[in-house]
Amino acid sequence: MNDFYYEIPSIKRKDDALDYIQEHYDYNSKINGVGGLHRYLDDYEGWLKKLDEDYNRTPSEDLVPARTYFLIRKSDDKIIGMTNIRLTLNKRLKETSGHIGYGIRPTERGNGYNKINLYLALKECENYNIDEALLSADIKNEASWRTMEALGGVKREEYYDEEEQATMVHYTINVKEALDKYHDTYEPYILSNKTKQL
Repeated sequence: MNDFYYEIPSIKRKDDALDYIQEHYDYNSKINGVGGLHRYLDDYEGWLKKLDEDYNRTPSEDLVPARTYFLIRKSDDKIIGMTNIRLTLNKRLKETSGHIGYGIRPTERGNGYNKINLYLALKECENYNIDEALLSADIKNEASWRTMEALGGVKREEYYDEEEQATMVHYTINVKEALDKYHDTYEPYILSNKTKQL
């Protein structure tokens, strides 16, 4: 059994993190949940500074505080996925993307890892007193919204997102209920209850 955990990005993961993004480009895959890393490929240190600013940000109608994580597989110390959690929502985010953006690297998809990723994200939501998590996905991205449903996601609505140029689906997840219900399913895959920082 593989053990997974969240790790807060650090300089020690620079090469691994850039490789994670490059794999998405190699497979022509959409990039989600990376806290803007794909815009900092020539300035990883600048991205780390941005993440600190993101985390300590005062919420406004333009920007909100957020935390970005690497999903690490202990067996090979590899970044398997990433997640970005918005710690509060403004009006725009309530109507669009929601609290959680996540993704798994293309070569590791199809193994159920994004369910582990979302389970860990919900644990972080609980730590930040988010009672109900709002998520969204492109309606064509069945793997993503099926992941939401697998963790107790309830479909709220469909809407057309002008920015994404796509029909999106909105889901809500009751955080405590999901963690209680799926504890025995996903907790065996989690290395510890603590997010690690190198």
